[in-house]
Amino acid sequence: MAANVPPPGAPRPNSNNFVPPPNYNPSAQRPPDYLAENLQNLNLNRPPSMPNSAPRPSPYGQPPPFPSSAPPPGVPVASPPFPRPGPPPGVLARPSMPLSGPSQATLPPGGAPLRPTGPPVGQPSPFVSRPPPGSLPSPMSGYVTPGCGPPSSGPFQSSSLLSGQVAQRPLQPGARPMPLSSPMIATGQFVPPSSGPGGLMSNGPPNFTSGAIPGAPRFPPIGNVQQPPLGPPQTAMSAMAPPRAPTMHSHLGGSVVSAPPGPPTQPASPFSAAPSPFSAPPQGMPPPPGSPYGSPSWPLQPGQVAPPPPIPGSAQPPRMFGMPPPPPNQSMTTISPAIGQTGAPVAGSTKIDPNQIPRPLPGSSVVLHETRQGNQANPPPPATSDYIVKDTGNCSPRYMRCTINQIPCTADLLTTSGMPLALLVQPFALPHPSEEPIQVVDFGESGPVRCSRCKGYINPFMKFIDQGRRFICNFCGFTDETPRDYHCNLGPDGRRRDADERPELCRGTVEFVATKEFMVRDPMPAVYFFLIDVSMNAIQTGATAAACSAINQVIADLPEGPLTIVGIATFDSTIHFYNLKRALQQPLMLIVPDVQDVYTPLQTDVLVPLSECRQHLELLLESIPTMFQNSKTAESAFGAAIKAAFLAMKTTGGKLLVFQSVLPSTGIGALSAREAEGRANISSGEKEAHKLLQPVDKTLKTMAIEFAEYQVCVDIFITTQSYVDIASISVVPRTTGGQVYYYYPFSALSDPAKLYNDLRWNVTRPQGFEAVMRVRCSQGIQVQEYCGNFCRRVPTDVDLPGIDCDKTIMVTLKHDDKLQDGSECAFQCALLYTTVYGQRRIRVTTLSLPCTSMLTNLFRSADLDTQFTCFLKQAANEIPSSPLLRVREQVTNLCINSLLSYRKFCATVSSSGQLILPEALKLLPLYTLALIKSTGLRTDGRIDDRSFWINYVSSLSTPLAVPLVYPRMVAIHDLDSKEDNDSIIPPVIPLSSEHVNEKGIYLLENGEDCFIYIGNSVDPDILRKLFGVNSTDEVSTQIVLQQYDNSLSKKLNDVVNEIRRQRCNYLRLKLCKKGDPSGMSFFSYMVEDQSQGGPSYVEFLVHIHRQIQVKMSS
Repeated sequence: MAANVPPPGAPRPNSNNFVPPPNYNPSAQRPPDYLAENLQNLNLNRPPSMPNSAPRPSPYGQPPPFPSSAPPPGVPVASPPFPRPGPPPGVLARPSMPLSGPSQATLPPGGAPLRPTGPPVGQPSPFVSRPPPGSLPSPMSGYVTPGCGPPSSGPFQSSSLLSGQVAQRPLQPGARPMPLSSPMIATGQFVPPSSGPGGLMSNGPPNFTSGAIPGAPRFPPIGNVQQPPLGPPQTAMSAMAPPRAPTMHSHLGGSVVSAPPGPPTQPASPFSAAPSPFSAPPQGMPPPPGSPYGSPSWPLQPGQVAPPPPIPGSAQPPRMFGMPPPPPNQSMTTISPAIGQTGAPVAGSTKIDPNQIPRPLPGSSVVLHETRQGNQANPPPPATSDYIVKDTGNCSPRYMRCTINQIPCTADLLTTSGMPLALLVQPFALPHPSEEPIQVVDFGESGPVRCSRCKGYINPFMKFIDQGRRFICNFCGFTDETPRDYHCNLGPDGRRRDADERPELCRGTVEFVATKEFMVRDPMPAVYFFLIDVSMNAIQTGATAAACSAINQVIADLPEGPLTIVGIATFDSTIHFYNLKRALQQPLMLIVPDVQDVYTPLQTDVLVPLSECRQHLELLLESIPTMFQNSKTAESAFGAAIKAAFLAMKTTGGKLLVFQSVLPSTGIGALSAREAEGRANISSGEKEAHKLLQPVDKTLKTMAIEFAEYQVCVDIFITTQSYVDIASISVVPRTTGGQVYYYYPFSALSDPAKLYNDLRWNVTRPQGFEAVMRVRCSQGIQVQEYCGNFCRRVPTDVDLPGIDCDKTIMVTLKHDDKLQDGSECAFQCALLYTTVYGQRRIRVTTLSLPCTSMLTNLFRSADLDTQFTCFLKQAANEIPSSPLLRVREQVTNLCINSLLSYRKFCATVSSSGQLILPEALKLLPLYTLALIKSTGLRTDGRIDDRSFWINYVSSLSTPLAVPLVYPRMVAIHDLDSKEDNDSIIPPVIPLSSEHVNEKGIYLLENGEDCFIYIGNSVDPDILRKLFGVNSTDEVSTQIVLQQYDNSLSKKLNDVVNEIRRQRCNYLRLKLCKKGDPSGMSFFSYMVEDQSQGGPSYVEFLVHIHRQIQVKMSS
C-alpha cells in the first residue's frame, strides 16, 4: 500500500472522469429557502424512529409562529421568513443539483433609515441627558456626585442603588431629552464633586446597559417582533428610598460606580471566604456538567428600524434603543467600591448594587453595517449582536475579525497596550439571509490577477498607476504590470473606471474559479465513509441502533450525483467491511481479523457510488443492530478500524464519520483507563494531573498526519457512558480538520434526536474538501502562529482536509517593522478548496485597517468579543501543559495588564478609589471571571469533560466564545404572563443565584446543553402543564420535551426551538433539581456568585483593582 505522498490537490487515480451535474452554473447561488425545503427535521418530542418504520418526523416539533409582518424599511429581505426552526436559511441542505442563476440579494444604496428618537413608551430610560459643553472644568477630569446615603455594614452588601439625591443637568445641545415618565430623576442644580467618590455617573452608554450580548441570535427572522424589557429587573428599584439615578456627563464618555465615603478602618481581605480568589475545592466535589456555551435573541420592537450605520473611524459600542451615540473622545467606565490606599476595601464604607456593575445586555435592533465608509474602515458591530453586512471594500466581520480595529505602528506600542494582536478567520461563516451572496469570478485560463512577488490576490486596496497600466501591491509594495486583457483607464479619482463593476476591486470577499495551475490532480469526489462501533457496550446502550438510524435518515441529504461515494464498516475487536455492489443480492460482510497490521479487502467494492448502493445500504443499516445483538465482545479496535477505513479512502480522500462508544482497548493505538484506574474519575486535583489531558503517545497523531496528507477528514461521535480518553482520541479530528461530538452519559431515550441532527448538520452545512489556507499581511506585520483544527506541513500554509462554516482559525500576528501612522495595514486570507460538487475554488477575504501611534485609539477600537475569544483559545492551549492554577493566573493577568495600561496611560481620573475600565473592554473582567469558573479551568470534574471542552474551543467561532463561558438564563414558569407579541425568548437574567427563586423554573443554555432548573416550591399546576407530573420528585433528569395542550407548554417548546434555530444546534435537555448533582451542575454556571471555584463578580472587580493599584505604585 506504500505510495508517494501527493501534495494537496495532487491527481488521484480513477478520478479524472468528473462531470458536473446537468445545468450546473459555477456562479449559481442556492435559493434562500432551500434550507426550509430540505429541513426534514427530527421531532424534538421523541427519538428518531428506525428507518422505514414511519414517515420521517419533523426534527424540532411544531414550528414556532414566525412574524410575517414587513421588515424594517431599508432592510432588504432576500428570502421569505424561515418557516421552521433550525440553521438559518440558505445554509443547511444542498439542492439536488446546483441551480442555474445567481441569487441577487441587494442592500439599499442609501444606507439605513432613521430610527425612533427615544425609548419605548412607558419604559424607564436607563440614562439622563448630558451636560452642556464647558460645564465641567476639564474634558479629562472625573466628576462624581457626592454620596449622601449612610454607610453600609459590610464591604460587599448588594441590596439597592446607593441612596441620595441626584441633580438633573442642563441639556446638551443635540442630546435627546429625558422622557417625563421616567421615575429615576429628581430635579435640582448640578453640583461639583466633593473629595469623596459618589454615585453612578455615565456619559454615553451606561456601564450596565451596553456591551456584547452573550451570544445574540445568529440570524433571527427579519420582521417586527417586540423586544423584551431592557435594563435591570424592576424589583431592583422597588425597595429604595429616594433612588439615585444613573446620570450622564462628558467625563470621557465613561461611567462611574461609586460608594459614599466612610470612616477609615482596618482593610479587610476582598476574599474573606477563600484564601485565594482561585482556591481549589475539596477532592470530593461531585462532577460538574460537561461544557458551557450559550446565547440570547433580541428581535426588533414594533415600528423599530435599523439604526444608521456607525460613524466612520470610531468604535461603536452597542447601544440600547434610543441612546445617543458616545462622544468622539475616549470613553471609559469607572467603578469605585471605596477602596483604601492599600487596595483593600474599607469595611463599612461601601454598598455596591450588583445591578449597576457592567453586564451584557441586549442591543435593540438589527444593525446595517457597511464595512467601509468615506474610504475608511468601519469598526464592526459586536460579534454577538445581530447585524446585516454590506461589503463595501473590507470583508464581512463574519469572515475575518481583528482584535484591535486600528493597528499599532510599533511592537512597543502593542506591548504597552497589553492587548493581543490577532485575526479570527472563519472563511465559510454563515451570512445573514439578507446579505448579498459572495460573487464568483472566473478569469479563464489566465487565472486571477496576483502580485508576482508575494502572490497576493487582486483586491480593492491594490493601487493602479500609470493610467492603469501598472498596479502596486498593498502587501509587499511591489509594482506589477497590469495584464493586457485586464487593463482599464483610471477615473479622475484615481480608481479604475470599472472598479464598481468588478467584485474583486470593490468587495472584501470574492471567490475565484481555480485554474489548472492550482490543480495537480482532478478535484476529489464527495466521499462519506461511516464506521460504527458494535461492541457489546454500544449494542446494549442503544448507541449502535441510534447511529444506524441517524445514518439511514441522513443518506437522503448527501449531495446527489455520480461523484457521491459511500462506504460502511463496523468494528469491535475485529473490523467488518461490507460489499455494497448492486450485483450482489444482499450486502456481503468481509472480516479483517488482524488489528495490528490492518488491510482493506476488495478496495474497489468497499467504496461505491451512492446511486448504485442506496437500497443495499438502507437494508444493511436496518440489520446491523440485530446482527450483533448477542455479541459478547467488549473490546474496541478503534485505531485499527480508522486505519483500515483510511486505506480504503486513500486514493480519493473524503469524510470519515466514526461512532465510538467505549475506550479503544485492542489493536493499533490501544488505550488504557489511565485517568482514574477506578478511582471515581476525579483525579484532576493530583500533581501533574494536566498530563492526563495530553495524548498518551504519538501513535494516533502519526496516523492523523498521514490521514491529512491524503485529504481524509475524521469526525468522531462519542456515544459513551464511561471514560474513553478524549485527550488521545481527539488528536485525529483536530489534525484532519474534523470535530468531536460528545454524548455523555449517552441516553437511548433523549440522545438519538441530537445525534441525528448533529450528523445531518455535519454533512449538509457549507463546507469544502482538500483545502489549503494562507494569510498574508502588509509589510511590517507577519503571521506568528495559526491555531485551530488543521495540519501544517510547511510554515506558511495550513492544510485542511475538511473545512466548514463552524470552524474558526486564530492567526496571531507580530511586528517585523514599524508601520506609518495614518497608513493602512491589509490582511488577506486565501483558501483554496474543492466544493462538494467537485469545483476547485479560491475564496479570498481581505481586510484593511488604519495604523495608529496613539494608545487611546487602540483602546477605543478594541474588539472585546475577538480579544476574549483569543484569551479563551490561548487558555485552552495551555491547559494540557500547565497546572490549572497557573493557567487561571495567566488568564487573570491578561485582563489586568490591558486594564492597567489604560489606567496608567489613558485615564486621568486621579481618585485611587476608582477602577477605571475602557468602554470597549468594560465586560472583560466579567468574562475573565466566567472563564476561570468554566469547565476547562475548574479543578473538579471529569477529565473527559475537560478534554472535550479544550477540543471544542480549538475551532470555536467568535459569536460562540462568550456564550461558552457566560451562558444565557431565562425564566420559563411565567411565559404565560407575557403578552402574545413579546419576543419568543424571555428577558435574560444575570447569572447569580439570588435571581433564582425556588418557586420558579429556569432555562440555562450554553450552546450545547439546555439545563432546566425546577425549584422546590413550584406550583404543581405549572409542573403538570410543562412536564405532565405533579411534583418535582416525579421529574426524571433525562427528558424528551413533550408539547401538551396548553399555552405554557407551547411557549416553552417555542423557546427551545428558537434557541436551537439560533444555535444551529440541537441542544441536549437536562432537568435539574436542588439537592442532587443535577442541581449542583446548574448552579455551577452562576458565575457571579462566590463559589469554591473563585470569587464573586464584585470581589473579582475588587481583586482586579487591587492588583492594578499594586502595579501602579511599584
